[in-house]
Amino acid sequence: MHKVQLGNSNYQASAVALGVMRMNALSVPEAATVLDTIKDVGINYIDSADIYGAGDSERVLGQALKRAGANRNDFFIQSKVGIVQSKGDSPLGAAPYGGRYDFSKRHILEAVDGVLERLQIDYLDALLLHRPDPLMEIDEVAAAFDELLASGKVRHFGVSNFNPRQVDLLQSVVNQKLLINQLQFGVMHTGPITFGMHTNMTDDGSINRDGGVIEYSRLHKMTIQTWSPFQYGQIEGTFINNPAFPEVNRVLDVAAKKHGVSKNAIATAWILRHPAHMQVIIGTMNPDHIRDSAAGADVDLTRQEWYDIYYAAGNDMP
Repeated sequence: MHKVQLGNSNYQASAVALGVMRMNALSVPEAATVLDTIKDVGINYIDSADIYGAGDSERVLGQALKRAGANRNDFFIQSKVGIVQSKGDSPLGAAPYGGRYDFSKRHILEAVDGVLERLQIDYLDALLLHRPDPLMEIDEVAAAFDELLASGKVRHFGVSNFNPRQVDLLQSVVNQKLLINQLQFGVMHTGPITFGMHTNMTDDGSINRDGGVIEYSRLHKMTIQTWSPFQYGQIEGTFINNPAFPEVNRVLDVAAKKHGVSKNAIATAWILRHPAHMQVIIGTMNPDHIRDSAAGADVDLTRQEWYDIYYAAGNDMP
């Protein structure tokens, strides 16, 4: 499988990674089969978060790693922390309050210990902060990162869904280079590139909603990991084979037949064609779908094919 350099590190990551948000729905033998599948297709990167399945996704993954007989070095394992979903500890005592973001040093350290315990491993290859916390005390985050690195519990660091100024703010105090920013991006979620094409215009496409995060990431050598690559809107559902999106499916089908792969593979290839050298996170737990989607890492779309898919998704050429 095609590899991408992870940030400014020396690590070569598979262009497609496995996200395990849905792994809690699998038995341990089924999860072990998933791990065997990704290894077969060349995926060496696993993305998790402490909130996936309320922690059960990581428990199943940890057991599956042992059942599959995986060597710890077979996979680059990352997790995300910082979201607290419980609604029972609000002093206001009224639903729906209680959930929060928490980037305090104490929470980050305790959350990482929980992740390692559930995964039954000694360290994370990468830790990401899971969405921005408006109450982020950057010195506390820096202290937590220093302690995690010194203890050997975390080797690399990054963020998720941060805009460039938020990255700059955090990077101004943390001693480790932030290697990763995890963002939603795909055929039907093109805002980060559409606004650039509509520069100096007054239509909706010209609205800069993310601060030029793709250009920023390229300038600062941050790897963009794209989540929900086959979803439309804010994860309302998949656009693949969805009758609500006939034109994009027609064009994807034409490209799929030309290249001898599935529509999912073409949607994957479309993201990877971008020169930012992004990494695509797929969340399917179906071995056949994993193979189909991962095949896109070896498809080289032409410039015109890339633009044709972009137009078919409802975009224009100003």
